[in-house]
Amino acid sequence: MSAPTTTTTRGSRGIPPTGPDGAATGTSSRSATRRRADEIPRARTSSGAVDALVLAVLLGATIVGFGPVWGSAAYLVPAAGGALVGLAVAWCGAWRRWPTITVAAVAVLAYVLLGGALALPADTIGGVVPSLTTVRELLLGSITGWRDVVTTVPPLRSFPELAVVPYLMMLLTGLLAGTIAWRARHGAWALAPVVVAFVGVILLGTVIPAFPVVQGLVVGCVGLLWASWRVTAARLGAHRITTETSRAANRRLWWHRVRAGAAMLGVGGVAAALLAPVLLPDAPRTVLRETVVPPLDLHEYVSPLTGFRKYAKDMKEDELFTVTGLPAGARVRLATLDTYNGVVYDASSGLPGSGVYTRAGEEIATVADGAPATLDVTVDDYEGVWVPETGELAGITYTGERARDLDESTYYNSTTRTALADVGLRPGDTYTLDAIVAPEPTDEDLAAGAVDQGVEVPDVSKGLLPVSLAGKATQFMGEETDPVKQLFALRDGLVASGVYSSGLENQPPSRPGHSAERIDALLADEEMVGDDEQFAVALALMANQVGIPARVVMGFYPDEEEPLEPGDPFVVTGGDVHAWAEVPFVGYGWVPVDAIPDEDNKIEPEPKSLQVPKPPVLEDPEPPEEPAEAEAGKVDDDTKDDAESDGFDWGQVVLVGVAVAIPLALLALPIVLILAYKSRRRLRRRTAARPVDRVSGGWREVLDAATDLGTAVPTGATRREGASVIVRSYGAPATIPLAHRADATVFGTDEPTDAEIDAFWSQVEEVVGGLRSTVPRRARIRAALSLRSVRRARGRTGAAARRARRVPWRDRGEEDAGPTSGRSSAETEQGDER
Repeated sequence: MSAPTTTTTRGSRGIPPTGPDGAATGTSSRSATRRRADEIPRARTSSGAVDALVLAVLLGATIVGFGPVWGSAAYLVPAAGGALVGLAVAWCGAWRRWPTITVAAVAVLAYVLLGGALALPADTIGGVVPSLTTVRELLLGSITGWRDVVTTVPPLRSFPELAVVPYLMMLLTGLLAGTIAWRARHGAWALAPVVVAFVGVILLGTVIPAFPVVQGLVVGCVGLLWASWRVTAARLGAHRITTETSRAANRRLWWHRVRAGAAMLGVGGVAAALLAPVLLPDAPRTVLRETVVPPLDLHEYVSPLTGFRKYAKDMKEDELFTVTGLPAGARVRLATLDTYNGVVYDASSGLPGSGVYTRAGEEIATVADGAPATLDVTVDDYEGVWVPETGELAGITYTGERARDLDESTYYNSTTRTALADVGLRPGDTYTLDAIVAPEPTDEDLAAGAVDQGVEVPDVSKGLLPVSLAGKATQFMGEETDPVKQLFALRDGLVASGVYSSGLENQPPSRPGHSAERIDALLADEEMVGDDEQFAVALALMANQVGIPARVVMGFYPDEEEPLEPGDPFVVTGGDVHAWAEVPFVGYGWVPVDAIPDEDNKIEPEPKSLQVPKPPVLEDPEPPEEPAEAEAGKVDDDTKDDAESDGFDWGQVVLVGVAVAIPLALLALPIVLILAYKSRRRLRRRTAARPVDRVSGGWREVLDAATDLGTAVPTGATRREGASVIVRSYGAPATIPLAHRADATVFGTDEPTDAEIDAFWSQVEEVVGGLRSTVPRRARIRAALSLRSVRRARGRTGAAARRARRVPWRDRGEEDAGPTSGRSSAETEQGDER
């Protein structure tokens, strides 16, 4: 009887049997088959298809969150398309086992090639092929689109270019989730990017949710079930058992866990759906648009109230713009002004009660009482950034050649009901307004109502108020304590005591402006002379002083004595300009309150005496004096001789002057030429065509000043290194911040504004003046006539030209003889300094 073979023994212990040559047989063949199956990418298996289906469901539940902020289904194509593109790139990368760099490159290429058709079809060629404009919008939108989404008034369907945000967001989410699900060992981590995207859609949305309970249940239930399945599959794969009995037991265990998890999630989902509305009836929703202040600096724009007298006096007959469809009794608003600094009443943003300016388009989410109205506006002689509108703005649609520029630069503040286009309106521009206009309440309605004192307005420091304001308000109000009666008393007191005058012909003299000094002079006079500008500001300041919220509005409305007929266009002239105060009333909102004196109020002349003056008594004329002894025309002979001897030789004077002036002119000519050249160089830098070159030129002015004073900054030094050299030599600490500011402007992403450039050059002048003040007067004169900076500039230009010939693609500096290229010559100049 033979001994047991090795094959039988290994097989009885679950070890693959071997043949006579030691090769594995039987179970070994099945193990080899499993190893080959493990080498197949998951993306090509049925499990990978399940992963794709689950991810599609999760991403779909996330995409639905864009609905409220978009206001239509227009977001579905870019968002769903981006998700599919991301999943497709992830699947291809998992199937072909691409490295990370390859997956990223393919994703960027797909983003650009397919972004036009999915997100920006209007900018493509034939709706499919991306154009240069499409590529530019896709690249810019990936950086600035996030900011624009949270600073734009919903619905966003009015801004097609913002579709880049959901397209890019879902593409990245699909790419990351798919890559993790199909390539990572722990595929359940694919839920992480989905959850991040889910939260991101909430933050980019509005306070009005889409389907929060349904979205939460789908993401929670489907995501957790799928994650449980992936974790169980990973554990089974790590501990394979080759017997059929064990595999059947594992399948039963897996299905038992799935059923138990599904039951628990189902019960939890039903409970959440039923209890969520009860437990969280008024749960606050945090969104970025409620906390992020748009990047609009109102300090760049002058208050329109400063130009009130220009419209009323200089442009009285000029046609500014034409409004068609203006409802009867409605007013055209130019701007609401709610901040007073003692000099001017101005518009504000981000302060308590002032609201914020967000981008506005063809549709603006508006909730207001009133009748809808559509107005067509044609701009004639009006120019400015403030957009004339009326009522509560529900949408603005520009037409004409500048429609796109105006549409991309329009902002609206729903709190102050003010629209602004930072590119400015010009003659020939046209637009259509959709507005909700409510009728103005009468004085009887207001007297029966109440002032809404819970409304906030920006505070005004008492130190900025006119001195006589409080006393005049007390005089007008008397013993009144009710806010409505106090308001009417202030208004009636101004109207009764005022004399209307805009400084026109046949009107009393009247100074323009509404500074604290001007309002103080107005209120201090017994007969107050002024126009809407002064009286509206005085009423608003006095109302705020006694605790009544008030602000000033500048706008236009037709003459009450010549009202418009229904359907007639309102041709707005400068004479139609007005200013009025606004006060919030309960149930009516902000209500206009006019304080315009009657134009019939006149300044009474001083009383004259009734006594008739006596006629003057005519006196006899005095007799003429005796004529002089010497007869007229006769001159003494001695006097003639003296006059002839004292004659002046003008020819000799001319010769002497020429002999002296020509040498002096020749000596002064080099001095004049040097000073003229430096002045022209400074002017050329200050007025360079590109804004960034003006900043770079300002820094060059500082370096040239130091060079002429005798301290040459090394050619290879950066601005900051050059500033350090100047500080060590002259002790001018302001040079270092100036260098930092120049670097930030030159290498920044945005072009500097004219105001920023003017402020930079003001600092340049202070620094240059400080440098010159550290040396004696004689050294300053030598520096003014020095040619060191001129020779240094020529040497730098020659070196730059030689380097440009060696490196053809490099930009040249601002003083190079050749044409410039690239972003600006300022960047090249900085490179030369290094």
